Amino acid sequence: MLTKVFGSAVFGIDATTITIEVHVDNGIGYHLVGLPDNAIKESNYRIAAALLTHNFKIPGKKLTLNMAPADLRKEGAAYDLPLAMGILLASEQIAQEFDPEAYIMMGELSLDGTLQPIRGALPMAIKAREEGFKRMILPAQNAEEAAIVRGLEVYGAQSIGEVIDHFNKGTALKQVLVDPNLLFAKQNDTISMDFADIKGQESIKRCMEVAAAGGHNILLIGPPGSGKTMIAKRLPSILPPMTLDEALETTKIHSVAGRTKEAKGILTQRPFRSPHHTISDVALVGGGTYPQPGEISLAHNGVLFLDELPEFKRAVLEVLRQPLEDREVCISRARFNVTYPASFMMVASMNPSPGGYFNEPDAPVVNSPQEIQRYLGRISGPLLDRMDMHIEVNPVGFDKLSDAPAGTSSATIRARVIKARAIQEQRFKDQETVHYNAQMQSKAIRKYCTLDQASKELLKQAMDRLGLSARAYDRILKVARTMADLDGASQIKEEHLLEAIQYRNLDRPGWMGGL
Repeated sequence: MLTKVFGSAVFGIDATTITIEVHVDNGIGYHLVGLPDNAIKESNYRIAAALLTHNFKIPGKKLTLNMAPADLRKEGAAYDLPLAMGILLASEQIAQEFDPEAYIMMGELSLDGTLQPIRGALPMAIKAREEGFKRMILPAQNAEEAAIVRGLEVYGAQSIGEVIDHFNKGTALKQVLVDPNLLFAKQNDTISMDFADIKGQESIKRCMEVAAAGGHNILLIGPPGSGKTMIAKRLPSILPPMTLDEALETTKIHSVAGRTKEAKGILTQRPFRSPHHTISDVALVGGGTYPQPGEISLAHNGVLFLDELPEFKRAVLEVLRQPLEDREVCISRARFNVTYPASFMMVASMNPSPGGYFNEPDAPVVNSPQEIQRYLGRISGPLLDRMDMHIEVNPVGFDKLSDAPAGTSSATIRARVIKARAIQEQRFKDQETVHYNAQMQSKAIRKYCTLDQASKELLKQAMDRLGLSARAYDRILKVARTMADLDGASQIKEEHLLEAIQYRNLDRPGWMGGL
């Protein structure tokens, strides 16, 4: 007898429906075809033990199982459930009353029949709805994540026994219902890390506000203990809340990477990723033999924080250059390409010298100009060019630490950021790929970042004196546009331009002690 059941495979962040054909014939043998990997080839052992636990068995006949499309490589143990159900259906151990073509089923089996969680439940559910499937059965741990997709009935099961009873005995699984809008309404807005905790550093808070309002990349340079990491970790508290579309897209990426266990169905907080400086280039941008999203994709719609930037391997930092411009990363292999979104704010911190201090006579450690130059040389000019703002962070004195009142709260700053972002959303409402100023390309910059004659002359002098590149020119204009939005100004003014130029510290001649 021949029967069909349906599963799903994830490539990149999108899914492809897999048709599992099971044919039972006279003879002996178990033949699994359709480019399965080793984990799938071993599934017959898991399936046999799981079925036996629930008083079923693999029939002692010739079984041929085909996973179509046959030229697409299938990976992972998540196909255990559809393979097992196909075997039971083809061998007539399950009633034929249900329509298998209405279901997508996925789940990894333990030897006792328990269903283990899988990766990529959300993109699978989205694809199932697109292709007209009515129902989906998943491990209970993945059900809430898939149930976000409207127009698809999602059922969560603890074991294959529950799935068999659902079809064979009429003991229906309970449908999982999730309202994404309700989840958003109930999200916890409590700020665990608040800018009010930071005493002093008002100018740096202003820089972070500008960066958050326009989605700009920022580099913090200062000696140990000046507060660089403390400031960076509080950046998410002033970013605007994610929209539902952003949350779904972000959840999709984390689902593929298997990182949604604590998300309660959907990610409602912007991601903040802070990889260690020993990370490899593949772990950062994604890839591997079977490509997976890297840290830059996991930071999509959020923040990627690189602490102690010069300590990262140069080859690792250089792979960031293309994603910072294109806001996506393409992983190419001989037989296929995978593209992951990577639109993130990059925040980096570094010491000004190998010893950790500015090159001043009274510094605890003084390095020679050559040592500082070699240290800074670990970061390439093209990468620094892609940072919109370079900011010096100076230590806070004792008086401010002991007597200064609490600073401006994150809630207050966030309100101003949301207001500026609303202006940008309105400005770019006709553009699908641009939502805030940092995403502007050359055409949009020419349209929305116009300057009067005095401002043009000011920027020309800065370009000539600092030797700025065309990319730095664009980034100054984008930062100035954000400052104008924060002030509610329709036109970029000279003070906005001056402040934006001031935030390019590494472009100044003589910066770092006369280098």
